[in-house]
Amino acid sequence: MSRRLRAAICAATLVVATLLAPATPAHAATFGDPGPYATAVQIGAVNTLYYPRDIASSTLRHPVIVWGNGTGGAPLVYRDLLLHWASHGFIVSAANTPASNLGISMRLGIDALAQADADPASPFHGKVDLEHIGASGHSQGGAAAIVVGADPRIDAILPIQPGPLADIDAVHVPALLMAGQYDLIVFPALVKAFYNDADHIPAIYAEVRGADHFTVVGDPGPFAAPTTAWFRYQLMGDTAARAQFAGPACGICTDSRTFSDVRRNALAP
Repeated sequence: MSRRLRAAICAATLVVATLLAPATPAHAATFGDPGPYATAVQIGAVNTLYYPRDIASSTLRHPVIVWGNGTGGAPLVYRDLLLHWASHGFIVSAANTPASNLGISMRLGIDALAQADADPASPFHGKVDLEHIGASGHSQGGAAAIVVGADPRIDAILPIQPGPLADIDAVHVPALLMAGQYDLIVFPALVKAFYNDADHIPAIYAEVRGADHFTVVGDPGPFAAPTTAWFRYQLMGDTAARAQFAGPACGICTDSRTFSDVRRNALAP
């Protein structure tokens, strides 16, 4: 066989293999990657802030995400995820409390950022987008995200494996409810119950394939991309991020590598 013929066969084989290979979800190469901002951390008495490092010189106002920890947890446990969001341009105010269910510290975080935005001496002066605020959290903090979702200042919620002590009937903003396929602490059925009860708001249920209750802790792995896309869609109006959630052929709907179950209610776009 000639060298030229062998090269042609190899090239054809490569093309066929590429065509047959499973497609990489669009969000895996974008929203799961670090964003364009270098980040900084500011530890306070009530909340810890994760934010774009050069925020004082930013020409933008940055949307806010308030965060609640799981039982006994602290922001440090979720540092990688919160810094990931900050790298995409968000100001993340994480409650320091290990018992966040009532959402008190999360609301205080909004109040503190509003004060900083109005303070000429603060690096956050004029940089906080108080018109676009999301709430998220894990486990007990996921329940807190639902509780805080009733606050009129909140524009979207993202409870991750939320505990049961919350009433989603009081929420009037879009919700992405995330479960872990192998979660033996907050069973997927419990998260589905919140989703089923959320028939008055746009709601999506996303069950992460292979995830247990602690997959999001430390390196957030499969949680990084969809959570970032959700907040970029809801708080930044990112059209590419919207495509991950809108329509029956949405990005997460067709991403069977990452998700074992995805459901969208009748009010979801």
